[in-house]
Amino acid sequence: QVQLVESGGGVMQAGDSLRLSCAASERTSSSWTMGWFRQAPGKEREFVAAVSRGGGTRYTDSVKGRATISRDTAKNTVYLQMNSLKLEDTAVYYCAARTGPLYIDGYVYTVTDFSSWGQGTQVTVSS
Repeated sequence: QVQLVESGGGVMQAGDSLRLSCAASERTSSSWTMGWFRQAPGKEREFVAAVSRGGGTRYTDSVKGRATISRDTAKNTVYLQMNSLKLEDTAVYYCAARTGPLYIDGYVYTVTDFSSWGQGTQVTVSS
């Protein structure tokens, strides 16, 4: 288990961009796969993006082309850049970590695939 702290959420307008940050308590990001999930009101937590220790990435279809996940090993921080925000991007965004590698492209990650979680940061997109 590692400690993860998200930041960067807030109230945005449709079409805006945002960057979420996830600070890890140790050098997790250098050896672990890091991910972002989100949970909208009344819905299950869903996978958004992940980045492996080698820099490989995975995205859910709804954010492909609009999101970029990246990591700064020196700062133990993972980022999620999202552009062209949509109303349906409104959710609490959670940072997560797992010791395993990325699965094949197309695999649908679930919450059980990640062992450590942050407390979440709210992102609200308004029209």
